[in-house]
Amino acid sequence: MSQPQDLLLNRELGLIEFNRRVLAQAEDPDLPLLERLKFLCIVSSNLDEFFEVRVAWLQDAAHATPDRILADGSTPEQALVKVARASHQLVRDQYAVMSEVLFPALREQGIVFLRRSEWTEQQQEWVRNYFFRELMPILTPIGLDPSHPFPKVLNKSLNFAVELEGRDAFGRASGTAIVQAPRILPRVIKLPADACEGRPHCFVFLSSILHSHVHELFPGMTVKGCYQFRVTRDSELSVDDDDFKNLRTALQGELRQRQFGDAVRLEIADTCPQHMESFLLTQFNLQPRDVYRVNGPVNLVRLMQVPDLVDRADLKFAPFTPTLPANLQKKSKSSLFEVIRKGDVLLHHPYQSFQPVIDFLTQAATDPHVVAIKMTVYRTGTDSVLMESLIAAARAGKQVTVVVELMARFDEEANIGWASRLEDAGAHVVYGVIGYKVHAKMLMVVRREGPGLHRYVHLGTGNYHPRTARLYTDFGLLTCNEEIASDVNDIFIQLTGLGRAGSLKRLYQSPFTLHSMIMEAIQRETEHAQTGKPAQIIAKMNSLLEPQVIHALYRASQAGVKVQLIVRGVCALRPGVPGLSDNISVRSIVGRFLEHPRIFYFYNDHKEDLLMSSADWMSRNFFRRIETCAPILDSKLKRRIIKEALRLYLEDNVNSWEMLPDGGYKRRASRGKPHCAQRELLTSYTGNPEAE
Repeated sequence: MSQPQDLLLNRELGLIEFNRRVLAQAEDPDLPLLERLKFLCIVSSNLDEFFEVRVAWLQDAAHATPDRILADGSTPEQALVKVARASHQLVRDQYAVMSEVLFPALREQGIVFLRRSEWTEQQQEWVRNYFFRELMPILTPIGLDPSHPFPKVLNKSLNFAVELEGRDAFGRASGTAIVQAPRILPRVIKLPADACEGRPHCFVFLSSILHSHVHELFPGMTVKGCYQFRVTRDSELSVDDDDFKNLRTALQGELRQRQFGDAVRLEIADTCPQHMESFLLTQFNLQPRDVYRVNGPVNLVRLMQVPDLVDRADLKFAPFTPTLPANLQKKSKSSLFEVIRKGDVLLHHPYQSFQPVIDFLTQAATDPHVVAIKMTVYRTGTDSVLMESLIAAARAGKQVTVVVELMARFDEEANIGWASRLEDAGAHVVYGVIGYKVHAKMLMVVRREGPGLHRYVHLGTGNYHPRTARLYTDFGLLTCNEEIASDVNDIFIQLTGLGRAGSLKRLYQSPFTLHSMIMEAIQRETEHAQTGKPAQIIAKMNSLLEPQVIHALYRASQAGVKVQLIVRGVCALRPGVPGLSDNISVRSIVGRFLEHPRIFYFYNDHKEDLLMSSADWMSRNFFRRIETCAPILDSKLKRRIIKEALRLYLEDNVNSWEMLPDGGYKRRASRGKPHCAQRELLTSYTGNPEAE
């Protein structure tokens, strides 16, 4: 039996393990080559946010509460040491995959990233012209001296530390200058065909161009060295409700400071000398463990643009066209409202189109019988047809209420923009409840039909974002069930008005009833197992971290409940520990699409309770967010979700990783016929995943 401090795993190490699984996609020779390059970039993007948020939090905790004990029993400083060790190894492995696997494979396909040493005379001339035409006019070198202190370096910007020798026109000889690469320019530049000398696709890095011509910025001086670097800063926004009267105004002020938060990571070229590394660490107040030396570009995220610049369908995933549910394929003579009245509509994205959700709102905006629309907005993007429909509805005189979550991390600016436009159009815009993020995905339309008003609802596990609906797997439910609609209306009233939370008829809600419902459902399965009844729990989610739920699952396992967890990302529970979690298995699916739905199944003495939710099993989702969880009432839809979201994924032996008791993962052995849940769903819905 494990000791109490061994019962939970470290959250940050779990996130690093997840990115190892993503990196494995970049290494997989069975995947299209340009898609493997994208997975490599996704690791870098994930690590950026990891340092901006999680490592920044650990550093703050180590400074403010050094004696604090984290869930896994470590102090913040001890956690930072372990995280640094694991992160450094992951970054080393990532760059090795880039330079030793992907770049050589791409070169064989005629996609070449040219080093400066490889440039021909013609290419050198093209690069020189590009530098003077595109870079030189907008570069601003900063020579360091008493009147020119070290500049404020923007978060995640590409910069160069330049070592100089000699004196300038004013007699200054500081020896060091900083050059920031313009963010407006791409980091990877494609050479024209006539400069590629027979190769189909040639690229040069912006950093290489600047390295080659940095001396042009310092006439009369000798450039002794030029070293690229990039700093990652704490990007978590903090708004104290005692200090402001208007959340939007306060948040706008905070956003201006995000680019200059405390430094948490320094990335430098592996050619950077030790004295320059020490100088930069001092400027950013970082420790040696915070510096990451890389053999290549310091920002691999920018390689994400390359597949869009290469017209090679054979090196990419085959495109597909999402389908429509059968009851929506012949709706030309009837509105969506008529279809929903005949029965609930379930959408499984991305295999099924997100268009019905768009149509639901656009029809509501133009339907003369619709009198009111209410919607939550968490992430929707800067260009959203859904938001435009809400604006059109408000301008048409309909009662439009939008709960905009201004604190949606890294989407704050876009959401502030939509809030302003919606208000200008006459919509009622509220920002939720201070101290609680509104993460629920709810859309309600109120329509006058005959003598009365009828309500139609969409509930989702994912965001109202058409682009990510092509990349993430999620479920959406369109229903006019009066009890569910009444609950949704009550939640909107909570968010926009004042008053105590009432008793909901069908939905469960954070922070009031969702956690207790999950705990009771686990306890019920435990009691069934203790009395000899069959007992089973299957749950699919992004993250599992909440300690009370984890301990309840341990007790269920010890009672004999079969617990099967499909957790894409971080999981603090230890599966398969003798005497503790023998009956618990945890697997992670990492594939073409980002697994995103939250689906919970409890056998419940043959009743088979099934719920879909916007909430992961994390403390923040249970106690610091507004979330919803809805039961699936239609028996046919219930069977479909059990199969498509749970059973197929439990059978997956292609994209499935089994979690080990120590928090590591191993790829599930592919015994017999291969089963890939995502591919089988693509085949089921589109006919052939290899063709349009």
